[in-house]
Amino acid sequence: MPATEILSPELLERLRSRAAGYDDTNSFFTEDLEDLRAAGYLALFTPLTEGGSGMGVPDVVACQRLLAGAAPATALAVNMHLVWCGVAHLLALRGDDSLAFILREAAAGELFAFGVSEPGNPAVLFDSHTSARPLGDGGYAFTGTKIFTSLSPAWTRLGIFGKDATDPGEPRLVFGFADRGTAGISTADDWNTMGMRASQSCTTRLEGAEVPAGRMVRSTPVGPHGDAFVFGIFSMFETLLSAVYTGIGDRAVQLAAEAAAGRVSPDGVPASAHPETRWKIADAALRMDGVHLQLAAVARDLEEGVDHGTYWFPLLSGLKYRSTETARSVVETAVRVAGGKAYSRGQELERLYRDVLAGMFHPSSEDSVHASVANAVLGPVDSG
Repeated sequence: MPATEILSPELLERLRSRAAGYDDTNSFFTEDLEDLRAAGYLALFTPLTEGGSGMGVPDVVACQRLLAGAAPATALAVNMHLVWCGVAHLLALRGDDSLAFILREAAAGELFAFGVSEPGNPAVLFDSHTSARPLGDGGYAFTGTKIFTSLSPAWTRLGIFGKDATDPGEPRLVFGFADRGTAGISTADDWNTMGMRASQSCTTRLEGAEVPAGRMVRSTPVGPHGDAFVFGIFSMFETLLSAVYTGIGDRAVQLAAEAAAGRVSPDGVPASAHPETRWKIADAALRMDGVHLQLAAVARDLEEGVDHGTYWFPLLSGLKYRSTETARSVVETAVRVAGGKAYSRGQELERLYRDVLAGMFHPSSEDSVHASVANAVLGPVDSG
């Protein structure tokens, strides 16, 4: 199913028309979410037989690029829901239906949030500062702090993980899904950022929040490992996140071209005819072309189950780094082309410039990307 069948031009224009208002008032994208839910956007990965669109990774990537070009903060927040759906999709492709309930519930309108990031935890998915206390029946009580929980005002399901240290010699990381309203889960009203404001990615506090056995989905060792579930989270997070920032870069090129056509020098020549301006816009488009190709290749390989072995991790983190850094530089080029007007509040490029900066804060970080690629190319440093 083409992305434009879900995101019609009329829907995209409605979403774009609200983005500035959400940003200005630092408010959640409530109306956008209603429109997207009605369009079936929450069920992109859900099979047709289960009431969804039956899309694979490449098609969902295309949708996220389009959505981000209209409403970046909305796309970034919905991304977290789609990550969980994407993990369920990847596992199902490989014969594991343990997360099929996510795809069914997404089609029923449930909204899944990503309660994974923690302050001061560079290991991300391979360790946790959150305590997971076993309840004795397979369930767990979680205590800890999660940050950047997008969709905070509206999620109905929260994917969380923590560390079960019952056996100090062999601690385990456990993953589960809590329902909204679960005792011990609270949300801080602390989202007041430079950009991506409508995502309302507030801090979530867990104080003995209980997840029953039936909603616990995985147990993994602490430290690096090759579990398919954790690989699914990492791969979908990096790929769909890259799609969002690629969409921002795409929109910046469009706005640069529009700005150049609308700026006319005293001699009546539009800026779009000036060699320097043409070079800048062409260079921005060329930079985006490279990201398009890499993003499409990674999405295709995930869908088709291509085995890149241990190089998957530097490949995915490299995609995230290249897409976010390229989008940032392309937005900056568009601002230069548009001139001083783009520096004024209320201009779309001014908002995109603030939104695109958020890309540097998502994992994988600049340092971890380079360390991962260096290890792949050069081998680990010999500590002896």
